[in-house]
Formats: sequence, C-alpha cells, structure tokens
Amino acid sequence: MKGIKIRGMGRCVPERVVTNGDMAERVDTSDEWITSRTGIRRRHHCTGETHTSLCAGAARAALERSGVSPEEIGACIVATVTADNLVPSAACALQRELGLPGDIPCFDLSAACTGFLFALHTMECLLNASPRKFGLVVGADTLSRVTNWDDRGTCILFGDGAGAAVVECREGWPSIGAELGCHGDERLLRLPGVESGERSLISMEGTRVFKFAVEAVPWCMDRVLERSGYTLEDVDFFVFHQANARIIDLAARKYRIPPEKYYKNIAEYGNTSAASIPLVLSELEDMGRVGPGSRTLVVGFGGGLTWGGCVIEFTDGRV
Repeated sequence: MKGIKIRGMGRCVPERVVTNGDMAERVDTSDEWITSRTGIRRRHHCTGETHTSLCAGAARAALERSGVSPEEIGACIVATVTADNLVPSAACALQRELGLPGDIPCFDLSAACTGFLFALHTMECLLNASPRKFGLVVGADTLSRVTNWDDRGTCILFGDGAGAAVVECREGWPSIGAELGCHGDERLLRLPGVESGERSLISMEGTRVFKFAVEAVPWCMDRVLERSGYTLEDVDFFVFHQANARIIDLAARKYRIPPEKYYKNIAEYGNTSAASIPLVLSELEDMGRVGPGSRTLVVGFGGGLTWGGCVIEFTDGRV
C-alpha cells in the first residue's frame, strides 16, 4: 500500500466581493448580526466567472506550485455539488482545459462540504492502481447560483471558490487514514435535483446542523488520531471546514489547540462548501505555515449528512 502527500496547493476565487453591508441591503440583517453568529464578514460571488474557470485557475496554480506538468497527472477528481453541467462533468471539462492525459479517470464526487476529504481518500485508492504517481484533487462550488435570496438564514452564509491539490503517491509513505461517514437525512441540509419539482435552492435547518457539527468534529478528530496512532502533539496544524467560526473555536478550546496551530478564513470567504478546506490549505502554504514535512489534521462535515477527517502531510518530492 502506497500513501499520498500534498505536493502543491492552489486556489481561485471570484473578483466580486459581497460584504455584510451588501447583504443588509438585500435582506433584513446587519453586519453585527452576521459577524457575531457566524464570523463571516465578506464572501466572493461569481459574475463573469464559471465553475470551470474557478477549477482551472486553482488547478493551474497547484500544478505550478508543485512543479508537476499536466501530462504527469494520473487521475483528476472534482468535489462539487454545483458543476456547470451534469454531463460533461466538471472534471472532464478540467481535463480539456488543462490538457490532462486522455487515458486517465476524471470524474466528479458529491459529498457537499466534506467532498474534498472524500476525494483525497478516493485519489489515494486510484493512485495505488495507477502507473502515474500524481493526482489532481479539486474542491469547488459556486453556491451563489443556488442560494435562496429570500431566506436570510442561509443566503448570508455562502460564497464561491475553488481550491486544488496536486498529490504524490509513493511506496513507504503512510496512508492519510481517512475516517469518512454519512447519514442520509435530506431534511437538515438540502439541494433539490433535476425534475424534483422544486427550485434547486439550498435549504437548511441551521440550529440542528450546528448541533450536528459540534458533535461530528470532535468525534472525527478522536477517530482519526486513534486510527493514525498520532497524538495531538504530533500534529503540526489543524484545518477545519469553514462553516461557522464558533464551531472551530469550540473544537480549539476542547482540544486546547494553541492559536498558532489553527486558522480561520471564514471572515473573507464564508462557507464555500467543497472549496473550504483546500482554500485554507492553499493560504497556509502561501504563508509558510505548512509545507514540506508538515503534518496536518483535517476535519470536515456537510450536507448528506457527511463527515470526515484525515492526516495529510506535505512533500517537496524529495525522499
């Protein structure tokens, strides 16, 4: 069994910034109300950008950062619930845009906000059976297109963006040890599909989802640490899905994680679903807070309901 490590990250977000003040002009809310309950101050929404253009921007940045060429990629997965088309998939569109090899698996994966973690685990499995050692994993969503602007409880939360990782697979590297799970309950967080008879707009029972997340995050952390054999002290950095600043702060307090070992960017981006975790990882890499040799515990949760965690390390390609 071979394991994977991150070789390079990249990100891409729309140019248009929507502040809490902008939201207050659209629905009955205020900057203070949004910030105090969520930690969100701004979010980015697409105007001229498309889902495909965000994926391509993030992927090109990750390829450049990693020093890996498109021809070396052995598989491509895009984690998303808001692709431009059902067919061709976002991953197939990305294959065309980047000039990835035509003889590799490229497909989309739907696990909402936990999608990037599901995709990392899936990529590890794929590369174990591939003659190529590099994979491209993208988390991207354009949630502004499926936001219900009449629902002030949800429309304030979501932003658009994409984050990408080039991963490398080698014999002797540890598995990311992904701990993944789901519980089918469409009542708590729902996005209706084709021919459902409903508009394809997000609906969510925010209080119940918050309670679920508060329980799911520590459960995932405990399981990942137990499975990997690592202790909290063995982890260099902790990355959480950016859904609500209070959820992250609760986890940090529970595990006594010092401020220098976790990071929040929800104030700038809001909840970007599958893009949330890779956006954090990409910013941390640019800041030099993670890099070759870093061991990062990553935890996510989302609609489905889904949850997951893993330990991912970074490499510069040298053994």
